[in-house]
Amino acid sequence: MAGIEGEAGVAVSAADAAQQKQELKNRIWAFSIIGFFALITVWSYSVDARYLYLASYIWFGLIYGMALQYGRFCMASAFRDLFAVGVPRMTVGIIIALVLFSIVSAVVTGAGQSTFHPLPYGYQNIIGGIIFGTGMVFAGGCASGSLYKSGEGTVASWLVILSLSFAQTWFAMAGGWMNHLVPAAWTASAAAKHLPSVLSPTSGWYNQYLAGYIWNLPATTVAELTRIKNRFLAAFVGNALLNTILPAIVILALVYVFWYRKAHLRNRAKSGRKGWRAELAGYWSMIAASRRTAIAGLVIGVAAGLHMWVTQGLREVFGVLNAGELLKAMGHTTGLSIQDTVFDPGYWYITTQEAQWSGWLLHVLGVHDMRNIFYGLQNGVPNPLLNPPGWMSISIILGSSVMARLSNEFRLKLPSLETAIWALLGGALMGIGARIGIGCNIGAFFIPVANGDPSGWLFGLGLAVGAYICVQFYNWWINRRMEKESIF
Repeated sequence: MAGIEGEAGVAVSAADAAQQKQELKNRIWAFSIIGFFALITVWSYSVDARYLYLASYIWFGLIYGMALQYGRFCMASAFRDLFAVGVPRMTVGIIIALVLFSIVSAVVTGAGQSTFHPLPYGYQNIIGGIIFGTGMVFAGGCASGSLYKSGEGTVASWLVILSLSFAQTWFAMAGGWMNHLVPAAWTASAAAKHLPSVLSPTSGWYNQYLAGYIWNLPATTVAELTRIKNRFLAAFVGNALLNTILPAIVILALVYVFWYRKAHLRNRAKSGRKGWRAELAGYWSMIAASRRTAIAGLVIGVAAGLHMWVTQGLREVFGVLNAGELLKAMGHTTGLSIQDTVFDPGYWYITTQEAQWSGWLLHVLGVHDMRNIFYGLQNGVPNPLLNPPGWMSISIILGSSVMARLSNEFRLKLPSLETAIWALLGGALMGIGARIGIGCNIGAFFIPVANGDPSGWLFGLGLAVGAYICVQFYNWWINRRMEKESIF
């Protein structure tokens, strides 16, 4: 018996030693990533102080990635858990994050340091949201969720990003049979813009969609609609209170009534407590159950607000309105649009920079040129090493990896063939939905809603509808497969 106990003790000690070794390795990896970014920042600043603009995107991306991983902040998970199994935790956490971010954004807007610009609102917000919402559930992660899951070692998320990137490039350049889908009114409106002929504004589906339809739509914030002259008051009342906080309270109440209340009251009945106090206690317990996601949301909200403030400050310091102007002044002209601009939102954004990656690669390979509005006029295809938002996405991945390593949650996870197919399909749908809706779950929903843009709620409605459709399809698919397996 003594020998057996001794062997067990040795086995346990060996397991503990292996675990400690892995934890040490993870810490080394985590701090190496942070050190890598620190070296890039110091070296690039020593070469030219204007590289600080690019470095700011890197460091904010790192914060986003760490917060996303800590809070498991994923809108695909939020809708899937709610519609599939009735668990509202992630949904509630994201709504709380929206409220917190709206308050921070109101401060930034009131101070005159906001870089946010509202999106056009119309049917395309809902349609794009439906396609994107369907895709993100298929893919197992939204745009931001796929980035942070990539940092955790989920290979399927790498496939999502790859598919999302190239789907956007294909869609932005699509012509041929898709030209027959273009209404004559779009073609006429695009022609009336008198854009440079090199862009071929009246050919190509997406060119005419942008110039002939999207550019004709209104875009505004609720603060502007209130016509309140005081900038701080307009931002807090219009953008934060009316556009975000009050709708959030209503949404949380609906989530409580339809997905949380029944189980809560059943548990409370055992203690004999009923009435409005029990209802308030249930509402609060639902919110408190999402504490970790809410904390992540608070960090993201503060960081996103500071991101806008810092970007605007750097633009003022360097005397530019766009990173393209900065790159041109530094001698980097390759990949700029005909306006000498590149995609540079000035705040947290995802998907467009991924489209730039695939666009740049295909451009280098000679597969396509920039005679289209999306790349040639608006976003450019800068070298990924000189792409500020592109670096933000990279640092989101690595920031998530830092947090996953520190919490010993990093695992290289290979997908099955079926999961890989769903990932590629879902990524493609997200890419198409992002281009139709002019953004993703972050750029067309989270950021706009928190900054007083009502178009964000339209895209969010589309996300919910698309996610619900996909959940129902998954249920049918799983039941169908189980029936087949039971036959054999």
